[in-house]
Amino acid sequence: MQRTGIAIAGNILVDSVKEIDRYPEKGMLSNIFQVSRSVGGCVPNTAINLAKMKSGIPIRAIGRAGADEPGRFVVEQLQAVGIDTEGVILSDQEATSFSDAMTVQETGERTFFHYRGANRTFSPGDVELDKLNCKILHIGYILLLDSFDAEEEEYGTVMARFLHDAQERGIETSIDVVSDSSGEFARKVTPALKYCDYAIMNEIEGCAVSGLAPRDPSGKLILENIQKTLEQFMKIGVRRRAVIHCPEAGFCMDRERGFCVVPSYRLPAGYIKGSVGAGDAFCAGCLHEIYLGSAPEQMLEYAAAAAAANLSRPDAVSGMREAGELRKMAAEWEKQEL
Repeated sequence: MQRTGIAIAGNILVDSVKEIDRYPEKGMLSNIFQVSRSVGGCVPNTAINLAKMKSGIPIRAIGRAGADEPGRFVVEQLQAVGIDTEGVILSDQEATSFSDAMTVQETGERTFFHYRGANRTFSPGDVELDKLNCKILHIGYILLLDSFDAEEEEYGTVMARFLHDAQERGIETSIDVVSDSSGEFARKVTPALKYCDYAIMNEIEGCAVSGLAPRDPSGKLILENIQKTLEQFMKIGVRRRAVIHCPEAGFCMDRERGFCVVPSYRLPAGYIKGSVGAGDAFCAGCLHEIYLGSAPEQMLEYAAAAAAANLSRPDAVSGMREAGELRKMAAEWEKQEL
């Protein structure tokens, strides 16, 4: 089978993005300045960002949504940018998942209130691996996919078995996770790392798996712990690249080329309009460059530009730009100092 393109599987939802003046104390009031609706979750965010780069890479979406108006809205948004939605199941078992995303206007900091909905019923049985002809299968988010997060006797989790089965068919596998306060990171993520070609997550998520502190009490990154976390991922079994991203930089441990770090770009005052989906935009940038065979440093630079583009709009996808423009940003913008 000639494998081509990238399949994005997992969480599908609708975001209701509300720009607020501050995050209130319990029992207090916060003002909402603007309300907008957009797609959300790993599948729409990552897939649409990839499609908007317009590099000619075939993109396929796989997951579950409700057979309701929000579910149809998501499918329409995917199809509008040329994404194959044959793998998206619209079911009347559950309503489409949604998140209320509260974004502080001045800083772009966001907080999510999430309804699991149809995502809780998405399972390996919904993915026909034998018919999937993609080169890369990216799935997320671990800790928000109930059926995949379930324990499995031989592999540890259902997700780990699913990734193993995909790799056995010659598909390169990639994962993303979600920031979660349940304390389940190591138990649910570690088994999946054994069957990943690529693992991409933020510093909080990565270090929740390794058990190392990502920052000191003052909030400064502990660079040594980021590198140790990536080294640990490779020892667990990540085949090709492990990536950690944070506001300050992107970090990569490549199986052949070792460790590298690329600082984020300095953004003009007032540029940031929101950070909803910034991690998915970074992930889309990584997948784009991995697919094209780019070196780790080039991958991180491009992914940082993709994340910066995302920050220019309050929702998860409307800020994305074509690949040529992102490369121009990466070449011209000044980087931060770590």
